[in-house]
Amino acid sequence: MDSFKYQNNELYCEDVKIKDLAEKYGTPLYVYSKNTIIDKFKATDEAFSSVDHTICYAMKANSNMEFLKLIASIGGGGDVVSGGELYLALKAGIPANKIVYASVGKTDDEMKFAIESGILAFNVESEPELDVLNEVAQKMGKKAPLAIRINPDIDVHGHPYISTGKSINKFGIDINTAYEVFLRAKEMDGIEIVGVHSHIGSQILNLDYFNASAKKLFDFVTKLREAGIEIQHVDIGGGLGVHYPDVIEEYAEERKEVPAPAELAARVIEVLKPLNCEIIFEPGRSIVGEAGALITQTNYIKYSRDTKFIVVDGGMNDLIRPSLYEAYHQIVPLTYTDGKLEKADVVGPICETGDFLAKGRNLPQVKRGDYLAVMTAGAYGYSLASNYNTRPRPAEIWVDGDKVEVIREREKVEDWI
Repeated sequence: MDSFKYQNNELYCEDVKIKDLAEKYGTPLYVYSKNTIIDKFKATDEAFSSVDHTICYAMKANSNMEFLKLIASIGGGGDVVSGGELYLALKAGIPANKIVYASVGKTDDEMKFAIESGILAFNVESEPELDVLNEVAQKMGKKAPLAIRINPDIDVHGHPYISTGKSINKFGIDINTAYEVFLRAKEMDGIEIVGVHSHIGSQILNLDYFNASAKKLFDFVTKLREAGIEIQHVDIGGGLGVHYPDVIEEYAEERKEVPAPAELAARVIEVLKPLNCEIIFEPGRSIVGEAGALITQTNYIKYSRDTKFIVVDGGMNDLIRPSLYEAYHQIVPLTYTDGKLEKADVVGPICETGDFLAKGRNLPQVKRGDYLAVMTAGAYGYSLASNYNTRPRPAEIWVDGDKVEVIREREKVEDWI
């Protein structure tokens, strides 16, 4: 769905002019397309329709309660990485038996909560965690559902901060030792083995990596079954990349082809279907990334000897991805102007040199008061936002056709006192 588009030179989200939202609700402001989220989820779910499957939305991408209620209402599960995310998932109506729980540092209390809740599986990431989970479950007189996360040592050649499938990463148990760990788990009184899990990274655009991971999972599950260990599901993780759209073509500086969910599913299903296991997929960014934009207003235009700075009211506390990962987000004006482009850095008000939304970007002439949209900010935008420099976090709004709803109020400094 082309949810962000220009009409009469004004940028719209679905059927609503974004400038009207900025003027009414203030900036910085997160604006989302509700129908994009629905379309992305349904396309992913349909892609796996030929096999028994569950789509577990990776909540760390954006855990707004309205997002979670929406996912629950259209049949989704949840991929959680903390007790807080599990609490929100259950409150939103996501069934416990559709929730998988990753994280390298689960606490005893988080384990107890998840066992009591009846989740589908713990994606256990180390032998010490396995021992603690077994101990916690035994003390409760229950069995914890286990899916050990194997690390297949696959390099997806992405940013090192979002790479998770290499042997040097902290995630999972090395595939060369995981077999012995499964044999140990089989003998534990507090453990019920239900699955195998792997997640190799994020923003993956080459499906060969998913195919390679699936082949390793197939061989691994086959070996487990030969040892008498039955596996009910194979969790392939998430990580499918998204398109960072060129809303205005002449501003575009990054163009990458993004596979459709159906292409990914076809590559994985052809390998894993003979196992006759449920397939679990954990998309996050690919569901909500393109659904959101951060709206910010220009405060000043500043020139140094070599650089033009567009100083805006949105900073790294609102959207840290450019500072943290050097991530690309296209930046466009809410009101389109056809004219000369000029290289500029878009920077925020935070007292850090690393506070920027873009560097050396071809942008139109803007003046104080003009609004800009930072595109593809639906994932890891608000969820990574902070109160650094004692700044209140933005409001969040979503649009459904011509309807507008505030789904998180803007924070106020007074709320902290």
